[in-house]
Amino acid sequence: MRTQAEEDALIQSDIHTFLEQNQQKELLRFVTVGSVDDGKSTLIGRLLHDTKGVYDDQLKDATRTTETGEQAIDFARITDGLRAEREQGITIDVAYRYFSTPSRKFIIADTPGHVQYTRNMATGASTAHVALILIDARLGVLTQSRRHSFIASLLGIPNLLVCINKMDLADYSEERFNEIVEDFLSFAKALNFQSISFVPVSALFGINIVTKNTQKTPWYSGPSVLEFLETVEISNAHNMEEFRMPVQVVLRPNLDYRGYAGQIVSGVIRKGDDIAVYPSGKQSTVAGIDTYDGELEVAYAPMSITLRLNDEIDISRGDTLASPKSPPQLSRRIEAMVVWMNENPLDPERSYWIKHGTRYVHINIEQLCYKVNLDDLTHDTDITELKLNDIARIQLQTHRPLAFDPYQDNRSTGAFIIIDYMSNTTVGAGMIQSAYAGEDIEEANIATLREARLQQQGHVIWLTGLPAAGCSTLAGILERQLFEQGQLPTVIDSDPRYPLLSSNDVALLAARMADSGLLTICAVPAPDSSGRELAIRNIGNARCSVVHVSTPSSICQGRDTQDRYASGTPAFEKPENPTLSVDLSQLSPEEAATQIIQILKSEKIIWAS
Repeated sequence: MRTQAEEDALIQSDIHTFLEQNQQKELLRFVTVGSVDDGKSTLIGRLLHDTKGVYDDQLKDATRTTETGEQAIDFARITDGLRAEREQGITIDVAYRYFSTPSRKFIIADTPGHVQYTRNMATGASTAHVALILIDARLGVLTQSRRHSFIASLLGIPNLLVCINKMDLADYSEERFNEIVEDFLSFAKALNFQSISFVPVSALFGINIVTKNTQKTPWYSGPSVLEFLETVEISNAHNMEEFRMPVQVVLRPNLDYRGYAGQIVSGVIRKGDDIAVYPSGKQSTVAGIDTYDGELEVAYAPMSITLRLNDEIDISRGDTLASPKSPPQLSRRIEAMVVWMNENPLDPERSYWIKHGTRYVHINIEQLCYKVNLDDLTHDTDITELKLNDIARIQLQTHRPLAFDPYQDNRSTGAFIIIDYMSNTTVGAGMIQSAYAGEDIEEANIATLREARLQQQGHVIWLTGLPAAGCSTLAGILERQLFEQGQLPTVIDSDPRYPLLSSNDVALLAARMADSGLLTICAVPAPDSSGRELAIRNIGNARCSVVHVSTPSSICQGRDTQDRYASGTPAFEKPENPTLSVDLSQLSPEEAATQIIQILKSEKIIWAS
């Protein structure tokens, strides 16, 4: 590792080499949190100044004349850039600053301490590796300090560095330092940090910020703030095991290209990998990975890419592409920890939207389980609403299934924001803990009631064969016979007006009809076996019966009125294991329809009358 002097020399001699090597340095993101006036902005300003991370114009702007006529740096002014912040002497918005040392690059999020701006603090902390919390040595651990620590823990930040600031006003007392450490640990033992470290500092005078000061704090043997940040182990913020990519947009620049663009939020994807679309569960394989700079063989989080698939699948913005080997959870009922961020309380009787990934979903609040008491982390279950900055566990129901991972496993697919759809303002942030019981029972009851009313299960009967084999004729007669017996059927037939409609498009439509409890008869030849098998797999093998209309080609050719046999017999791959095979040169369509109905009754798909 180079020293700072060696880095400075390299900058002077070969700036291009320095920039290239700097690009390869490990990046650490950290967030500063704490109560108002604890000195967060001053500490960050001091850290930037002492590591030469401040531009000359920023330094000039932060320099002021004291009452004694001396020139002094107001370090807080380096980060508090908004006019309102300087007028009030507080931080309002999240201030992002960047600096580097010979060992690492850093991104700092300096967040507000004022209770009114807790929502801004949660935003700044959402991607951090380290939370750096400041505590005023005179005041000790305050409620806002506890709230910020708890939110940092909820957000999954692995490491917490507690800087006990303004030690100069406590005479650098070891006893006071230990008292605050003990008080904080008694509260934080229930939090989910991998490590909690403490350092006594004076941000104003630079004590233990960049280098240790053994003169003022001879009793302290740990690292300085910068030494901690340079050496703390960084856990990867991205889950690299499970591939997830919310679809941002479907790209169709021309008729020959269909791509699904988005940012990979976790995992790795390679050309040829199996891929699934959630919440539908439809599967395909990756045909190509495209970027602005060209095609790739492999891509990983957090890259932004466009995927091409080998099959035409119904995919739209808001869907999630994932590995079928490690699929996300699917549910319409989720339990989550929520930080309420709006002055108008959460009202369980109102409806809200959530934004999860790239999907907007309408929700209803089912139950407020409990609110966290931040003084002792106990749970208050007697609640009817959530107020600004309350942290609670809630159960909510989405109007469409959600594909998610628990937040502790995947920050991106486990997080959401709550939106008031009347004002379109963000009112809360949530971290999904799990699905909760009740959905399967409820949906099973609805399915049972539907079956009892219709006297049938939702099912697809796929008729396939050569052109003019009689699929459409059989479909019409089968529909009529089923209807006459009291069933509720419908037909999807080949339509020459829509020649580009693929087998998979038909399958998606048929599956949705079957979801509604209909007996869906597909008279679509689907001559290619692989395409037909994929379509049937997307419907679900258990709820699809394949009937091969095996009329000989010589008979079909004689019946054909559209010259489809002018160049010989059209290509057709027979299904290997059809549910039934019927030759309409030997059976009448009515007899074939009767055989199909008998199979439906024997399989308990329709009830025998």
